[in-house]
Amino acid sequence: MKIKELRAISSEDLAKQLDAAHQELFNLRFRLATKQLVNHREIPKVREKIAQINTILRERELGIG
Repeated sequence: MKIKELRAISSEDLAKQLDAAHQELFNLRFRLATKQLVNHREIPKVREKIAQINTILRERELGIG
């Protein structure tokens, strides 16, 4: 999902997506530890998504944008 698409989403929905992304990251790390993860590049992608959502939420909190 692109950053423009994320900015168009409400804060409540972003919080839900943030929770889902944290759960996905947990599952990916678990699969990595048990050697079941096929594509290890998924972890940085999820971490980037979490960072983008946190940035948007913080911008809204500060009234930027």
